Order: sequence, then C-alpha cells, then structure tokens
Amino acid sequence: MSKSVFYHAGCSVCISAEHDIVDLVGGDNVEIVNIGEVRTRIAEAEQAGVQSVPALLTPNGNVLHLNFGASMADVKG
Repeated sequence: MSKSVFYHAGCSVCISAEHDIVDLVGGDNVEIVNIGEVRTRIAEAEQAGVQSVPALLTPNGNVLHLNFGASMADVKG
C-alpha cells in the first residue's frame, strides 16, 4: 500500500478530521473512504484493525484512531 486510507462515517467530526488529514498529508497521499456511504468497505476497515472512525490506516499498516466519532458497531447499525 503506497497511500494512507482515511476511513470515516460522514459525521461532522469525521468531515473536520478529513479536511485536517488532507491538509497535513496532501490529497494525493490519502484515499478517503466514507464507510457510511460505501458500506462494502466496512469489512476491509475492520480487517485492517479499525475499531472506530475517523481512523487513518498508514502505508505501513498502522491504524491511527482520531477524535472518536463512532464505533464500527455503530457504523454497521
């Protein structure tokens, strides 16, 4: 994986964090995934170790959980 992946659920906390992440690492260096809209990516996020969103998956496979917005259980409904 050459890019980071930023997973979020579309809430205001997540959108704010998305803007900050893009400003910090640059839009070309991060893939934005709104798992609230693209629910097929939830399993992928969980398999990577995402326990809550917003979260940033680094190219090395580390998951950085940011500003707790919602647990994955909440996202899955």
